[in-house]
Amino acid sequence: MANDEHLALLRSGASAWNGWRAGRDAAPDLSRAGLRGVDLSGYDLSQTDLRGADLRGTNFSGTKLSAAHLEGANLFKAVLDGADLAGAYLYGAQFLNCAQLVVTRNWQSAFRDEALACGASIPKKPVSA
Repeated sequence: MANDEHLALLRSGASAWNGWRAGRDAAPDLSRAGLRGVDLSGYDLSQTDLRGADLRGTNFSGTKLSAAHLEGANLFKAVLDGADLAGAYLYGAQFLNCAQLVVTRNWQSAFRDEALACGASIPKKPVSA
């Protein structure tokens, strides 16, 4: 379940969120959060737990999602243009397709299901994931 403090900070805007994230190693918990249609462009969501989150129609343009956990998240019509997916975990992501994926940065290094190969090799699943 999402951390209420983390949700409140997220809703304060990209500047406040990114300032809070600067220098922190702790991974924010936004698991199962209802973020449908929210504009998260420019946010640093690296290493954030977004497992099972409702991200339908959410704008992630230019968002840093490196090493983020998006397993089971609903990404129906999510905008991912220019998002950084380096090392992101996309296993079981719902309604994610190659058209959404290939407009991101570093998508080839994201851990994903075979259906999201999109013409590139899939990295081996890390033991700790």
